[in-house]
Amino acid sequence: MSHHHHLRPAEPAHPVHALIAGRWSPYTIDSRPVSSADLHAIFEAARWAPSSYNEQPWRYIVATSEQPEAHARLCSCLVDGNQAWAKHAPVLALGCFVKNFAKNGKPNTAAAHDLGQAAAMLSIEAAERGLVVHQMVGILPDRARELFSVPADVEVLTGLAIGYPGDASKHPSDAARRARKPIASFVFGDGWEKPGPVR
Repeated sequence: MSHHHHLRPAEPAHPVHALIAGRWSPYTIDSRPVSSADLHAIFEAARWAPSSYNEQPWRYIVATSEQPEAHARLCSCLVDGNQAWAKHAPVLALGCFVKNFAKNGKPNTAAAHDLGQAAAMLSIEAAERGLVVHQMVGILPDRARELFSVPADVEVLTGLAIGYPGDASKHPSDAARRARKPIASFVFGDGWEKPGPVR
């Protein structure tokens, strides 16, 4: 199921899985619909993410272009700069998390982290299916809360635009080289910024 010929591959310093090297977040997303099977599979992948005490605090609000009114409503929860390109994506979602544990109401300090793990799983499954996921924090959480009746104990954190890759030449940042900081700049040893076993 590899569809990575159109992607600019990463240049990893150490070998990693092709899906990780091939995953990227373009601004140009083709408008053709995402199949129901692919859509279900990427959220199934999120479902199986690890979470603190298996709380599974992630929640997603999803709209597809097949329901234009719902799609437009969800798009209106993105900041203007993101609406401009994301409106073409056939699937839009909002990533949310429940702030407190269900069992005792205490704050779940891992909740945002675990939403992130679910998003990573979702993104890798999407890559396997030739889809791209562009995540963004440029959203209007209060508008989302109002339009989708989000409860008070839930944080609306991210927007996701999902679809098949479009023509990357249409957006300048999609043509740029993919870059990452070297491992030594963020993996430390026996002191902050001191080298350790991973460098």
